[in-house]
Amino acid sequence: MLAGIELGGTKVLVLRARGGTVVDRETIATTTPRETLSRAVAVLKRWHAEAPIAAIGIGSFGPLRLDRRAPDFGVMLPTPKPGWAGADIFGTLTAPFDCPAMIDTDVNGAALAELRWGAGALGDAPSDSLCYITIGTGVGAGFAFNGRTVHGAMHPEIGHIRVPRAPGDGFAGHCPFHGDCIEGLVSGPALAHRFGMPGHEIDPADPRWDDVASDIAHLVSTILLGTAARQVLIGGGVGMGRTGLLAKVRRNVVVQLGGYLPHVDDSSIGRIVMTPLLGDQAGPLGAVALAMDALSAEGVS
Repeated sequence: MLAGIELGGTKVLVLRARGGTVVDRETIATTTPRETLSRAVAVLKRWHAEAPIAAIGIGSFGPLRLDRRAPDFGVMLPTPKPGWAGADIFGTLTAPFDCPAMIDTDVNGAALAELRWGAGALGDAPSDSLCYITIGTGVGAGFAFNGRTVHGAMHPEIGHIRVPRAPGDGFAGHCPFHGDCIEGLVSGPALAHRFGMPGHEIDPADPRWDDVASDIAHLVSTILLGTAARQVLIGGGVGMGRTGLLAKVRRNVVVQLGGYLPHVDDSSIGRIVMTPLLGDQAGPLGAVALAMDALSAEGVS
């Protein structure tokens, strides 16, 4: 039996799985670190008493310290989420259990699940490299290359990349750190600021969506050029919730790349820039995939 925890800003999903098949799940509201993590541990202890947990995978919102050599490994770094900076995510969730465990960002986990069981597994030639972008309250991205997630000094923070602006777009941006970085341009709160109304009230025909599509496309083009990912998946409430936006993004990507990447053209772009095949299950299944990798790594060692 494997355990997966997807720790989000508003809710936590705790899962029990047999291999890649989820057999139980419980949802917990994200409140304070003490309350939230203790409730998750209580679920794991109950399940562990019924059938021993062989490995634990944790996919969490960030930023996180993911360097295992660091004294604060698995700890939440400074975050806008009140009260969560300095929370020991990994230590609190794994200390009661004598089993291998792995922690990563929720978007890295989602990328791994999509590579293994979702969009990356489509067709006769499975993908070896994939980027998963979520556009919602913020903008984040995870990368899975050659079966492993990507991080180094930190984990990727592509939400704070700046992109070329569409001609005539005077929106100043909404990020408190960088103004018009991509998160400050296309996240849910940024769109509400840009359009002057909540996201669900914005007219799909509003011409300012063309500027939003251009911004997202520049991010996708940067990822394709900078990482050589074979696929870029766009998820989250904005990414998956706007009919027609993905088509505009695809057209913009082809134009922006100008034929420089020979594998990206009008006929291939639909297979390269997609919505997540696993939908909103990519994150939870990502936590399970991390547990599977923790168990596999233990066997190798």
